[in-house]
Amino acid sequence: MRRKKLSAREVLDAHLKQIERVNPKVNAIVTLVADQALAKAKLCDEAAARGRFLGRLHGLPVAHKDLLDTKGIRTTYGSPIFKDHVPSADTLIVHRIREAGAVTLGKTNTPEFGAGSQTFNTLFGATKNPHDLSKTCGGSSGGAAVALACGMIPIADGSDTGGSLRNPASFCGVVGFRSSPGRVPRVPTGSAWSTISVVGPMARSVADCAFFLSAMAGPDERAPMSIHEDGARFAKPLGRDFKGVRVAWFKDLGGIPFDRRIREVVDARRKAFESLGCIVEQAEPDFAGADEAFRVLRALSFHQQHAAKVAQYRAQIKATVLEEVDLGAKLTGSEITKADALRSALYQRVGEFFGKYEFFVLPVTQVPTFDIDQPYVTEIEGRKLGNYIDWMRSCYYISVLHNPAISVPGGFTAEGLPVGLQIVGRHHDDWGVLQMAHAFEQAAEVGRVPAVAV
Repeated sequence: MRRKKLSAREVLDAHLKQIERVNPKVNAIVTLVADQALAKAKLCDEAAARGRFLGRLHGLPVAHKDLLDTKGIRTTYGSPIFKDHVPSADTLIVHRIREAGAVTLGKTNTPEFGAGSQTFNTLFGATKNPHDLSKTCGGSSGGAAVALACGMIPIADGSDTGGSLRNPASFCGVVGFRSSPGRVPRVPTGSAWSTISVVGPMARSVADCAFFLSAMAGPDERAPMSIHEDGARFAKPLGRDFKGVRVAWFKDLGGIPFDRRIREVVDARRKAFESLGCIVEQAEPDFAGADEAFRVLRALSFHQQHAAKVAQYRAQIKATVLEEVDLGAKLTGSEITKADALRSALYQRVGEFFGKYEFFVLPVTQVPTFDIDQPYVTEIEGRKLGNYIDWMRSCYYISVLHNPAISVPGGFTAEGLPVGLQIVGRHHDDWGVLQMAHAFEQAAEVGRVPAVAV
């Protein structure tokens, strides 16, 4: 577009045709606003004709996660309660993406109120994995990951509490980046001091993900956790020499189960880091207390966000959301302070660990993608799981920390199912994580297996 070989309208038309052809198979985009998108693309082209570009994302089509408020566009949060809800204002991340010149064409599917890493709801149904239509795409940014994998959009936004940017990226073979809390401020929010939930970018490559982040990142005076650094750095080339850099390779995260197919794919990629000149050693932080801390903080967050809705619409809300809200309501002061103490001790141990190692590598998920009719995983390698989020610990143990983490395609199982590799970096070193992920992406040469749906 900048070389004037393509117009924004031509780019939009190509993506709309792909949506028309592929979306009925996968159900990733649940609200389409083609007329609004065409009007914005026309503005982009008129500006370009005058030699002016509307921002870093000029003319790039994007669909926003249906948890994020979009002015003038239906936003349901995956709930029938909000099936006709049209916000009067954009959330900050959407505002920044639009101001950067992107063309909003619709909304992507998400589980009800973002609860769970399986994208389905009673309003729109389930979103299917493009590599195997009988499997889940993960969640809760599942619609975004599928839309990317199928070429329906080039960039997508999402959010992550227990792995909602990383898990669907892993299951669908794209990139999802959980940036440091405050890198992309959450405005508005009812939990401004919390670091459990973040919003961030997804794309088909690490470079595209970093470029998209450059338009999202930056402080906001309404967000007390803001990182006061401009986002422009993330638009720069990601090249770096990693010779001699120390990388820690996961063991078992304190004894949690992993499907053997996940271990095989991830462990096979160790040599890619060694080929970069990294010093790779098997080591991991002590994650004692991570599980309890996350569960308490998650329940507290759900209660903060949804207690009023539950009080009014309880019969219309799914059981797992009710479970979290009810748990949050029952939390005592001593339970909350204990969770905070556990997390504080964990953070100090992890800080010491990252004094020795610059990066920590582990699987994104403990299992490959599973049957779309299965709400959540109940067993791994013969070990029974007791809760609907037990199978997500390799993601949410990292969420308890304050550290940036990325899911980058790591390979495929024998069945052809994507498996993500997770790279965790030091406190606030989002740039370093993106650089390492980019270097791994080049060294591993995982390649892309064409999605069945495409």
